[in-house]
Amino acid sequence: MLKPNAALVAFCAIPAIAAPAASQAVGALSPAEVLRLQAIAKRVTILRDKWGIPHIYGKSDAEAVFGMMYAQSEDDFKRIELNFINAMGRLAEVEGEKALYQDLRMKLFITPEQLKAQFKASPDWLKKLMVAWADGLNYYLHTHPQVQARLLNRFEPWMALSFSEGSIGGDIETVNVELLKAFYSKRPAPSMAAIGSDLDNEPRGSNGFAIAPALSKSGHALLMINPHTSFYFRPEIHVNSQEGLNAYGAVTWGQFFVYQGFNERIGWMHTSGGGDVIDEYLETVVEKGGKFFYQYGKELRPFRTVQVQLPYKAEDGSRAEKTVTAYFTHRGPVVREQDGKWVSVAMMNEPLKALTQSFIRTKARNYPAFYRSMELRTNSSNNTVYADADGNIAYFHGNFIPVRDPRFDYSKPVNGAEPATDWKGLHQVRETIQLFNPKNGWIQNTNNWPFSAAGAYSPRPEDYPAYMSVNPENARGIHAVRVLQGKKDFTIDSLIAAAYDSQLPAFEPLLPLLVRAYDEAPASDLSKAAVMEQVTLLRDWDMRYSLTSVPTSVAIYWLQDQVKQYGAAAKARGMPVLDYLATQLTSKQRLEALVRASNKLAADFGSWKTPWGEINRFQRLTGDIVQPFDDNKPSIPVPYASGNFGALAAYGMTSQQRTRRIYGERGNSFVAAVEFGPKVRAKSILAGGESGDPASPHFNDQAEMYARGEFKDVLFYKEDIEKNLERKYHPGE
Repeated sequence: MLKPNAALVAFCAIPAIAAPAASQAVGALSPAEVLRLQAIAKRVTILRDKWGIPHIYGKSDAEAVFGMMYAQSEDDFKRIELNFINAMGRLAEVEGEKALYQDLRMKLFITPEQLKAQFKASPDWLKKLMVAWADGLNYYLHTHPQVQARLLNRFEPWMALSFSEGSIGGDIETVNVELLKAFYSKRPAPSMAAIGSDLDNEPRGSNGFAIAPALSKSGHALLMINPHTSFYFRPEIHVNSQEGLNAYGAVTWGQFFVYQGFNERIGWMHTSGGGDVIDEYLETVVEKGGKFFYQYGKELRPFRTVQVQLPYKAEDGSRAEKTVTAYFTHRGPVVREQDGKWVSVAMMNEPLKALTQSFIRTKARNYPAFYRSMELRTNSSNNTVYADADGNIAYFHGNFIPVRDPRFDYSKPVNGAEPATDWKGLHQVRETIQLFNPKNGWIQNTNNWPFSAAGAYSPRPEDYPAYMSVNPENARGIHAVRVLQGKKDFTIDSLIAAAYDSQLPAFEPLLPLLVRAYDEAPASDLSKAAVMEQVTLLRDWDMRYSLTSVPTSVAIYWLQDQVKQYGAAAKARGMPVLDYLATQLTSKQRLEALVRASNKLAADFGSWKTPWGEINRFQRLTGDIVQPFDDNKPSIPVPYASGNFGALAAYGMTSQQRTRRIYGERGNSFVAAVEFGPKVRAKSILAGGESGDPASPHFNDQAEMYARGEFKDVLFYKEDIEKNLERKYHPGE
C-alpha cells in the first residue's frame, strides 16, 4: 500500500502570525459606501405579512436581491454566515481543529482564486446580482452593529459563487470526511459498516407531485412542493422586480434565488437523487524519486499537488494553521484509499453556470424557457418536478449526467488506469430520463427511481444507460402512486391531503413476518408469552399513524430496534436494511426485537401502551442551529413518522437521541401546494416559523398548524399582502 510521503503531507502548526483573512481585515463600510447603499435601500421596499414572510420589491433584479439578502439577514443572519463559512472551507476558523478535514474537503474543489476568476468572467447582469448580494448583507451588518459576525465581517461579491446550488447536501458533501481524514493524516480508515446503515437517520430527500388539468377540479395544473430537509434550513420568501422577477418559495439561507417554488406562471420542485453524477477512480500509484505518479493507459502521469492551507482556531482561541499536500489527477482530487489504491473523484464543479441556472429558472414563464435553463446542465444533485399555467406537467430525472462507457460499472470505483473510463462530455437534456404531459395525468418523485413516476406511462429502464438512474424504488414511492393513481378532481386541499396520507407501507412486508413468527412459536417460548398483547394489537393495526395510536409506537420501536441490531450486517452485505430485515432474520430474532422494543417503551414512558403522540413531538426552544431538546419543557404532539417507513409527510430525529421523547429535526419543512390558474393560488406551511429569533412572534407561530397539517394561504399578490400587512419598510429602517 502506498501512502503519501511524510515530508509531503506533514501538518505543521504555526503560531498566530499570519495575516488575517480579507473578510476580517476590510472593516467597516466607508462613508461613500454607506451613502451608496443607503440610496439603494430607499429604492427597495419590504412588506412583512402577518406570518412575518418578507415580500421584497425593487425596480431592478439587483435591487430585489439587495432587499432579499437584507430580509434574510433580519430573520437568521447566523445561518447565512455559517453556510458561507462552510462553503468556503473556513469552518475550523470558528469551530476549531475538529473541522479541519471538513474544510479540506471544500478546498479540494473550491478556492477564492477560482471564484474570483469566475466572478470576473461573469456576464454583467450576473455581476450586478452578486454585487447586490454582498451589498445587502453588508448593509445589514452596518445597520445592526449589535450583530457580531463569527468570521465574515464583510461579504465580497465573488463569495456568492461558493454556494451556488441549494440542495441540503451538495455533491462535495458526498465525500466521506472520515475516509478523507484517514488518507491525508495517514491514519487507519474506519470500516464502512461503522459509517452507518441507510436507516440510521431520517433520509435527506423530498416529494414532488404534479397534477395535469384533466385531473384537477378547476381544470388547472397543480404542484406539490414537499422538501424533506433539516428544519429551519430554508425560510419562505417572495421577491419581485420590474424586470420580470416574481418568485415565491423556499430559499436556502444566504442564496439569492428561490430554490423550490413558483412564480405566477410556473412552479418547480427539486427532489434529491437522479442519476449517477459522481464517480470514483482507483488509481495505480507509482513512486519515483519521492514523487507520485498514476498509471493512465501506457503512461505515468504525475499527480498535481497543491499545498492547502487550513487555518483553525486553537484551543486557547488564537489562530493557528496546518498545511496538507493535496493530490489531483486530471479527473479530480484524491479523497481516500481502498485496497492499496488511491481513490480520486470526479464531480461537477461549475459554480458560475450553476448560479446562472439557479437564478434564470426562477424567471422562466413557460416550459420552453424553463427547458432552456435546464440546458445549462448544472443542477447536478436533483430531479425536477414541474407544472405551469399552460397546463403542462413535466419531470427531469437529473440534469447533469456525464456520458460514460457502458462496459464499466460506475456504481463502484472504476479502474483509473483505463482511459476508457473517463467521462465523455455530458448527455444533452433530451437524452436524459424525463416526462412531458404523460397520459395518466400525474407525476411523482420521492427520491426513488423514475420508473413509477407516471404509473403505466413511466419511463422504461431498458431505454437508458444504468447510470442514469441509481436509486431503487422506495416505500414513499409506492405510497405516492397509491394516493395519486385512479384519483381525479384534485384541488389544493385534496392534494395536500394526499401528500399527508398516514399510511406506512414499509411495515407491510414486515409485520406479517412478525405475526407468523408469533403464531408458529411454541407455547413454551418466553418471547411469545411476553408479546401476546402487542401482537394482537399489531395484527389488527391498519398501518396508519395517529396521535392516539399505540400500535404505531410499538411498530416503530420494533423496527428501530431491528435497524440498531442488524443495520451494520445489512450494510456489510450491501443490502437495503429493510430488505435485509425481511429476508435474513429468523422468527426468534423478530420476536426478541419486539420484546426489547416493548421493554424500552415501558422503561421510557412507564408502559409499552404509550400513544404515538406522547412520544413524537415538535419542540423549538432556542435559535441555535443545533437544537437542544428537553422532555421537561413544552412540546407539541406530532402524528407524522419517518420517511424511512414510507410516510409522505416525513418527520424524524437525526441527532443522537438523549431524551425519552423523539423530537423532529428533519422532514417536512417548507411545504406548499400551488394551482396555476389565471391567478396563481397557493397554500403553505413552515416548520416553526419564519424567524430564528426566539423573541420574534414568528419564531413558532406556525408550529401548531404544522403539527396538524393545517396550511396558511400564500399571500402572493400585493393587494392581498397589504390586507394582511404587519410592517412596510425600507432596509435600514
